Amino acid sequence: MAKDINIQDLENTAKDIRKTILKMLACAGSGHTGGSLSCVEIILSLYACKLRHDPKNPKWPDRDRFVLSKGHSCPTLYAILAHFGYFPKELLTTLRKCGSLLQGHPQYGLPGLEASTGSLGMGLSIANGMALAARLEKKNIRVYCLMGDGEINEGQVWEAAMTASHYKLDNICAIIDFNKLQIDGFICDVKDMQSLKDKWQAFGWGVLEVDGHDFKQLLDAFDKAQTIKSRPTIILAHTIKGKGVSFMENKAQWHGVAPKPDELEKALKELGE
Repeated sequence: MAKDINIQDLENTAKDIRKTILKMLACAGSGHTGGSLSCVEIILSLYACKLRHDPKNPKWPDRDRFVLSKGHSCPTLYAILAHFGYFPKELLTTLRKCGSLLQGHPQYGLPGLEASTGSLGMGLSIANGMALAARLEKKNIRVYCLMGDGEINEGQVWEAAMTASHYKLDNICAIIDFNKLQIDGFICDVKDMQSLKDKWQAFGWGVLEVDGHDFKQLLDAFDKAQTIKSRPTIILAHTIKGKGVSFMENKAQWHGVAPKPDELEKALKELGE
């Protein structure tokens, strides 16, 4: 991890991003709150410290790629893209509005988006294609793909896992937002995927395990992933669904519900506003 990174600044920004997400969802009156709040530090650490990207030139050929496979958590990505200047922050209030570029799942065409996602299970396959293309073009490009832990119930994820391992795609780093919940309840009750570390290792991946809300652990893991050669890497990032708002944390009912005005006020107060 670079020594000049100020962790406190990142933590302050994460808190601001959470406030923005809640306001966006409340304004839209619909959307996915729990999983958006759980992946803030993961996506922010990438855009702030790891990805080679240029908001003034979103199509820069040598940029790194980020694929949000768990597309329903796009309010987080939108808020972070706006924070870094890909588009005006005023656009955030148009989330899920008819005709808006900020749809309920990422829609290709918004500056900074690499793919339309949200049909769960497909993001890693898209990332594989990007990584293979970079190899063919002899470009030093890294591809990051964020998946949900409920999402990996999808069979296509494991087909993509085998493909990445077969082609030794060491320019891919996948991350699982491991918040232990999906829309119907706890992951272990819906379809128990334990032990994830053993499963991914069996598929030929390098596996790292971190606290997904700890910037230092995340950044150290992203650094280490770049040193792993001849195989892809996955980071199991343990997170809390609804992170930052006490009455939302670890509650499956906040998977796909937006806060009402009184809930928004209460949540923002907890976040220091």
